[in-house]
Amino acid sequence: MTMSSEGRPDEKQRGPVVLRRERRNESTTTDQRLLDSRGPSDWVHTDPWRVMRIQAEFVEGFGMLAELPRAVTVFGSARTSRDHIEYAQGRALGTALAEAGFAVITGGGPGAMEAANKGCSEAGGLSVGLGIELPFEQGLNDWVDLGINFRYFFARKTMFVKYSQAFVCLPGGFGTLDELFEALTLVQTKKVTKFPVVLLGTEYWGGLYDWIANTVLSSGKVGEKDLALLHLTDDVDDAVKIVQEAWRAWEEAH
Repeated sequence: MTMSSEGRPDEKQRGPVVLRRERRNESTTTDQRLLDSRGPSDWVHTDPWRVMRIQAEFVEGFGMLAELPRAVTVFGSARTSRDHIEYAQGRALGTALAEAGFAVITGGGPGAMEAANKGCSEAGGLSVGLGIELPFEQGLNDWVDLGINFRYFFARKTMFVKYSQAFVCLPGGFGTLDELFEALTLVQTKKVTKFPVVLLGTEYWGGLYDWIANTVLSSGKVGEKDLALLHLTDDVDDAVKIVQEAWRAWEEAH
């Protein structure tokens, strides 16, 4: 190992990166590799490059949604068929939220998401879709007025929370459950405040609610205040009322 005159290992700096010992033996500079490179494109799949793509997703999301009016995120299954009662309920919810002055944000996909976007758009509201790159889902549904597609779930989830005043969950699968419990965790830990979470559909969600009340709560894993974060209803008007009351409480506190 060679040493500098000050007794330290010889080193080379590559931007903020320090290279010592055999790592410092590079035949080209960063600029040279950038400007002269005409070779394989594997570098776009490396972790440092992914950081830039992640950053770009946050920049694009923040830029697109920064001036969004008050909004509600609606989650639900992409597999809900258009002739199902849950689709009709999602459409009615989108309409009611738009009429109450809220934009509607969904994951931008088909099924329950499409229903909420459609109801909102038909009622003259702002219908927003935050899509995700998946191997088995097509792009944004036709009722999205303002949309963006994400590569990364965590960037997309940040947008759902940052630009919503409430979550309403229609019947859904693992994705909906993931988003539901992430929202509950953020509210429980006060990462977000004045943020109601509504479960629309007592027949579908009742078993989950009862399990939380009778097993999770009774065993001391959550408290009474935590259970109160969940609102279970079958009534679209009731869901919108909960959202409106939370919004008014937030305005009064600010």
